Amino acid sequence: MNKLTKVGLSALCSSLAAVSSANAGEMTVTGGVDMSWVSLGGGQSVTGNPIGIGSNLTFKGNGELDNGWTFGVTVAMLNQDAYSSTAVNLNMGSFGSLNFNQGDSGNGIDAFDDKMPTAWEEPWGAGLGTGVQLVSGVGTANNVQYKTPTVFGITMTAAVAPDKSAADVGDKGTGSTTDNTGKAMDGTININPSFGTEILSGLNLFVGAGYTERFVSFVNPANDRYEGVMGGTFDIGPISLGYASSGIVTGNKGGATAVDWYKNSMYGVAFNVNDDLSISYGEHTSLQGFVNPNNSPSNGEALGVQSYQIAYSMGGASIRYAKIDVDNAAYQDAPAYDKEASVISVSLAF
Repeated sequence: MNKLTKVGLSALCSSLAAVSSANAGEMTVTGGVDMSWVSLGGGQSVTGNPIGIGSNLTFKGNGELDNGWTFGVTVAMLNQDAYSSTAVNLNMGSFGSLNFNQGDSGNGIDAFDDKMPTAWEEPWGAGLGTGVQLVSGVGTANNVQYKTPTVFGITMTAAVAPDKSAADVGDKGTGSTTDNTGKAMDGTININPSFGTEILSGLNLFVGAGYTERFVSFVNPANDRYEGVMGGTFDIGPISLGYASSGIVTGNKGGATAVDWYKNSMYGVAFNVNDDLSISYGEHTSLQGFVNPNNSPSNGEALGVQSYQIAYSMGGASIRYAKIDVDNAAYQDAPAYDKEASVISVSLAF
């Protein structure tokens, strides 16, 4: 047993030593522009200027180490040439991969906040503000994630953010905050089960949990925050189905209107008419509960959002349409918070 351990460590040390030697890589640039027209209805009074234009550029670089490991860097520039985030991924082959991330929502349980099939966007993200509270975990902060190799269709991740609410910093710098939020840790499991039958080849199951440390203070007393999500999607021919649920225990302790928890459920169905045309329908429902059980209503306001969508692509161009309806936006039970919108979007990519 000792000999096997020594051999394994020796091989690993040899591989790590090779990290310092890298072959020249390359850098590519991709981007595009999105143009939209939004028509508001429901409890919203004035649409104003309905025309929106968004641009984005993505710089991607990659290279290879002498030991065969590969690395890649992604730098995102969003609207008005504003820097968004940087992610560096080191693929270590049979050892898995490491991802160093500046909070682009791609790591931890944030990647599972809503995985439902859709023709274009999530119901809550198609152009109408809803105020829905989603699981986020480490995904919004500087974090490091380790991903295992996929074995028997199972992939696991573990991610940590040393200080979830700290701002992004450059190299050789540090970041901290004076609030009561500390480190965050996430774990996820994604399963594409292989049972030797073609019928279940499109089945995907996922589960994730997150923990955020919160410090108790006299000014803002709080317990630790916990988040969880589980669900699945199933592709059969041109049809994709999905259902998931998630929850957040905020850790709030005081305050007359402090929210204690959120419970979310979501489902979606999408149909690919052909390689260019797809349609979908999705719903996302969120319920909040208060720390003070005497609040009325004691179980909070149920926020619901529904969306019909259609998308058509023509090479580098895509045309999308979404009809969105929201009940009790921001968990408020009033006519002004029942909203609806129709969105037409044209996207050009290069």
